[in-house]
Amino acid sequence: MLNEERVALMTRMASYEAGEGKRNMQIGRFFRSDYVSIQVLKAFISATISFCMVFAIYVYYNLETFMENLYQIDLLAFAKDVLTKYAWFAGTYLVIAYLVCTFKYARARKNLHLYFNNLKKLGHMYQK
Repeated sequence: MLNEERVALMTRMASYEAGEGKRNMQIGRFFRSDYVSIQVLKAFISATISFCMVFAIYVYYNLETFMENLYQIDLLAFAKDVLTKYAWFAGTYLVIAYLVCTFKYARARKNLHLYFNNLKKLGHMYQK
């Protein structure tokens, strides 16, 4: 005879394993600091690439102005301005990435804790 509570629990666990559980188990393999640092490093690389692409588009769009004023522009001040903007952009992006990854890791660990509690509960149901 089938135990309806056990079948319902097994169904919920199977749907979790098939969907959100895959991602959470991949996240759960890491320590919090390792996971967050890897994600922040990825965010730093993507922020650098994004900034370079946006800067290249900006320069291409204003290429005529740049070429006309190339010898009149203070290149050191221009480079400081660009690097300052890059630092602000990357810093903001990294802070947001850190917060998002920390929240994501905490939520994944919480869900995995509930999943493992359900596994224990299911094991006790089988023992009865």
